[in-house]
Amino acid sequence: MLGLLKKWIGDANEREVKRLWRDVEKINDWEPKVARLSDAQLRAKTDEFKNRLAQGETLDDLLHEAFAVVREAAKRVLGMRHFDVQLMGGIVLHQGRIAEMKTGEGKTLVATLPAYLNALLGKGVHVVTVNEYLAQRDATQMGKVYEFLGLTVGLNLQGMSTEEKKRAYAADITYGTNNEFGFDYLRDNMVLYKEQIVQRPLFYAIIDEVDSILIDEARTPLIISGQAAQSTELYYIVDRFVRQLKPGEDYTVDEKDRRVMLTEKGIARAEEYFNIDNLYNTEHMLLNHHIQQALKAHALMRRDVDYVVENGQVIIVDEFTGRLMHGRRYSDGLHQAIEAKEGLEVQNETMTLATITLQNYFRMYQKLAGMTGTAKTEEEEFKKIYGMDVVVIPTNKPMIRKDLPDVVFKTEEAKYRAVVEEIVRRHKKGQPVLVGTTSIENSERLSAMLKKRGIPHEVLNAKHHAREAEIIARAGQKGAVTIATNMAGRGTDIVLGEGVAELGGLHVIGTERHESRRIDNQLRGRAGRQGDPGSSQFFLSLEDELMRRFGSENIMSMMERLGFDDDQPIESRLVTKAIEAAQKRVEGMNFDLRRLVLQYDDVINQQREVIYKQRREILERDNIRDIVIGMIESVAERLVDEHCPDDQVPEDWRLDELVEQAKNLFLPDVPLETKEIWGKEREEILDVLKAKIAEQYERREAEIGPEIMREFEKVVVLRAVDSKWMDHIDAMDQLRQGIHLRAYGQTDPLREYQFEGYNMFQEMIARIEEEVATYIMRAQVAGNLQRQEVVKPVATSGGSISGDEPARQPVRVAKIGRNDPCPCGSGKKYKKCCGAQEA
Repeated sequence: MLGLLKKWIGDANEREVKRLWRDVEKINDWEPKVARLSDAQLRAKTDEFKNRLAQGETLDDLLHEAFAVVREAAKRVLGMRHFDVQLMGGIVLHQGRIAEMKTGEGKTLVATLPAYLNALLGKGVHVVTVNEYLAQRDATQMGKVYEFLGLTVGLNLQGMSTEEKKRAYAADITYGTNNEFGFDYLRDNMVLYKEQIVQRPLFYAIIDEVDSILIDEARTPLIISGQAAQSTELYYIVDRFVRQLKPGEDYTVDEKDRRVMLTEKGIARAEEYFNIDNLYNTEHMLLNHHIQQALKAHALMRRDVDYVVENGQVIIVDEFTGRLMHGRRYSDGLHQAIEAKEGLEVQNETMTLATITLQNYFRMYQKLAGMTGTAKTEEEEFKKIYGMDVVVIPTNKPMIRKDLPDVVFKTEEAKYRAVVEEIVRRHKKGQPVLVGTTSIENSERLSAMLKKRGIPHEVLNAKHHAREAEIIARAGQKGAVTIATNMAGRGTDIVLGEGVAELGGLHVIGTERHESRRIDNQLRGRAGRQGDPGSSQFFLSLEDELMRRFGSENIMSMMERLGFDDDQPIESRLVTKAIEAAQKRVEGMNFDLRRLVLQYDDVINQQREVIYKQRREILERDNIRDIVIGMIESVAERLVDEHCPDDQVPEDWRLDELVEQAKNLFLPDVPLETKEIWGKEREEILDVLKAKIAEQYERREAEIGPEIMREFEKVVVLRAVDSKWMDHIDAMDQLRQGIHLRAYGQTDPLREYQFEGYNMFQEMIARIEEEVATYIMRAQVAGNLQRQEVVKPVATSGGSISGDEPARQPVRVAKIGRNDPCPCGSGKKYKKCCGAQEA
């Protein structure tokens, strides 16, 4: 059955490829006609295409001729002619799908075809890359083709000014990174003046390394933060306590679920140390939270694997690419706990000002396409979440790389010894070797072992990524040995040096299987590009994380029964199949997790769309008087609902309270007496209130002046929306953290989150309207009205600090007086509580 299914899927892709060939033949028919055109005539094609679109033709009508034009332009400008398979990739991208093209097949050049075609509509095309080096390289190189054909090219980089970004986005085709496009969207929805908006409506995006961006990074939300004022001393106090705890005795660690929990003995030690009765009393929630985060920092977060310490800062290492993620911080106090663990200055906790997942950001584009060397294994996810299927494009030349069977050792030590021997053996004959590791720590361990053997080599990890392209470019030279973390210079080709093909081409060694088969395939794909010879092999041990987590005990006991030495490997297809089965299980688990994250994020995403749409309308309209009056009337409606409920007889209505609250909220100057609404129906009472609101509003406008009133309205509304939305994001995050506990009460946590999230959103809207009503109708207006940010953005998570934002400064540790209340929340004086531990 499975074989039939695989055959059907394979046949479906084959049928798709045959359909694409028919389009390729039509493009090829145009080639001789286009080749006869002069440079000026070729350039004039762009205006001709735009005119034809204006007269009702579609992009599909133009596709064959336009692709032929781009191919000819690339030939003249770059000396590069698109292969037929590259034309196929371009068609797939134009259709809003994913083109799986092997490493070295020239994906960068492929993107020029659909980018040019779609840019003819004048709505802006975004070409998205995984890092700024690739964005700059591709914009510079491929930009020559677009400019030759009369289109403009923009480059969107971190740290650019508003004006520079506006110019970049105004271009026909804009290159940049996924994070920067996402952060610009968030920043655009935080600006105070419409002139500060940089992005146009999101039309079409082509994502390079689409699996990395839409899957590997999908669970990491983009967050813009502001700094919250809070004492940092408690992090140090708790860190000193946690250092005294013993694993297994005072706390347990679950590596699989990445969870740490205090045992009964650990709880008792905490209560004794902090001199409290019950750690789980509500008054000690803050202390309990700090202890949990400190335990995580010590038991789960590993230096040089999960993070590095650089210039007194804790920098997160991306688990998928091995890159340093400058400016990004762990949330919920974990980052501060790691800073305390490493003896660094603890920075203040941050509050979230704006956030979005990459999943929801990219789903806002009218059309989305992607390309990568590895996507077919995740096609189900691409289809379900983004509506994109995957087409596997044939290689230009047959793939002749040899993928050797995995070798498995009992211990990690034995594995690394074998890896070093294999490198030495191949290095002696001059064959270049690329070694893939899963962490910085392992890459440096291997480097030290090679130094002892006198083998010259380069190390490419997050600590040295500035030289990444240069190191990777030389990795195919004779005798080169390169050690790389998972990123392995993604997006940069490894070209074989002279005489290397005769030695067997580049040999890739993997030192550990990754959770995802795609990452392993990415590593293998560094060898055997464009029909080059090459080979790959994975060296594994039963102590590797994936093996440890997914049943290495059976293999271990079998090796011991058969009397295997540490240095004696198993080479078995059965073991390889078992590992792949484990990887499939992990991939399935990760897909479920990402889907769950998306389902939860969809709740706040719908709310975000409402708030951002309203905010954009406020910025773009010159006069928002009707919006403001509508908000105040909405407050009046709620007052009537509250004091004159439908299910009560009119005699029981609390009309005196209604009048008093209306005066306090929005009628300070217009007289309103209870007798004016006595004996009236609900709708009539509301009509009276609306008439009074209009009268009060006219008074205010006459008093302030229409021009100042218009700006005052915007100042008040923007401030109310921004401050309440910021609090709401935080409240939703808190709700999300604890919602899983509802499952114990036999309720669906997601449905509960949706229901409570909706109610919280309605409450937020009510608070916004109430604040607007009170300020507009009551506040004194200063002569120099100025719109102000509620909180100054200081950092972005999942990306880096923007150039417009102040660099994040270390926060000095606030010293606590001996007679001050203890920050652990016990209610005692510091000297009689945590301060006593220092004596």
